[in-house]
Amino acid sequence: MIKTKGLLSALSDTKIKEKAVFATTSLTLLLFISGWLAQYSSDALEFVANPQATYRFHAFMPSLKQLNPQQQLIEANTQFGLNLFQTLVTEDPNQNVFVSPTSVAIALSMVLQGTDGKTQQQMLSTLGYENLNLKQINMANLTLLKTLQTENSQIEVALANALYAREGVSFRHQFLKDNEQYYHAQITSLNFSSPQAPGIINRWTKEHTNGKIDQIITRIDPSEVLILINAIYFKGIWKTEFAQKQTKEEPFYLPNGQTKQQPLMSGTGKYQYYENEEFQAVNLPYGDGRLSMYVFLPRTNSNLTKFLNQVTAENWTQWTGKFNVQEGSLKIPRFKLEYDTNLKETLSALGMESLFRQANFSQMTSSPVVINEVKHKTFIEVNEKGTEAAGVTSIGVRGTSTAGTFSMTVNRPFFCAIRDNQTGTILFMGAIVDPKQ
Repeated sequence: MIKTKGLLSALSDTKIKEKAVFATTSLTLLLFISGWLAQYSSDALEFVANPQATYRFHAFMPSLKQLNPQQQLIEANTQFGLNLFQTLVTEDPNQNVFVSPTSVAIALSMVLQGTDGKTQQQMLSTLGYENLNLKQINMANLTLLKTLQTENSQIEVALANALYAREGVSFRHQFLKDNEQYYHAQITSLNFSSPQAPGIINRWTKEHTNGKIDQIITRIDPSEVLILINAIYFKGIWKTEFAQKQTKEEPFYLPNGQTKQQPLMSGTGKYQYYENEEFQAVNLPYGDGRLSMYVFLPRTNSNLTKFLNQVTAENWTQWTGKFNVQEGSLKIPRFKLEYDTNLKETLSALGMESLFRQANFSQMTSSPVVINEVKHKTFIEVNEKGTEAAGVTSIGVRGTSTAGTFSMTVNRPFFCAIRDNQTGTILFMGAIVDPKQ
């Protein structure tokens, strides 16, 4: 691993390395950037992808201060994630939606390094970063990446980034440097015309999602010049596991009025619990409690759609601060599902339309390029032991608590989120309408 060599020299004398990252809950973000192929450039500010090039860099960590830009970034990510999630739910009502807002925000921040003008302003506005400059965004993300990395016997969170550049295409030196310095991105030149190229990228994806997502691409379009991947991996063992012998098949009520048999895990004891007139909610910690799954169940006189209309960043902050330890009984589904979508139209609707037409990526390359597509694919499995999840996003750039005990049975559509309680970062969130087995 290179720590002290300059970027260009490292790119010229380092061989491609593959590093396996163990993760049971994960999400990968993949960007395809394409356009007219750039010519070899003599400009010292540009780098022409070299067939032997790959680079990893670990920079210093800044100290955290009260009211620091990192917290501003986390709060902005929460709002952006909720906006993204609610837009997807609106586009696909009565369907399961499961996304990783953190992965999407980090990957878009990597793209942000190459933007300028209107394109950059739209991205800053949509992400909620208007009050932060690019250096503050990068330093805050660097701190966040380092803070989120966790590994012990009960919890593991790992993140990884990679840039695959088309062999022979010029990219701005600063764009590459910022991505490897602040986002620890592995930068690799690749012959996109080779039949082996998709397999190389898919192997990286599989390794960094612990095999949960083994394929993100089947082919590389001739117009694509850069593929950016972000992977976030999470594994969590419940602080208090559910006894398998207590899991029973029970009815689960679907939005269309039908019911299905679903294994519901059961537990009794003390839980972090909160309820109001609109919903019941429980906070289920993993391991030492740093990370939790929050499960929100709308009341029977309400529904998931009405609940989601109330999920604002302000309400989310208030709700997560109101959980108290309470005795009760709980039943939640054991389930496993996958989610796959294209975020291009969603991001356009949120305000990033410039990314997909007449984009300004002048800080990335001298070639005119735009984003062609944004794919997002996720996986989650919840069982008696804990939670396992994974996801992939690809972007193509072309040329109140009550007294006493409670009872909560999650047998109808619900909302869940996996949150890092130390930073407040939401790693995953989902509307589970029809839990699969």
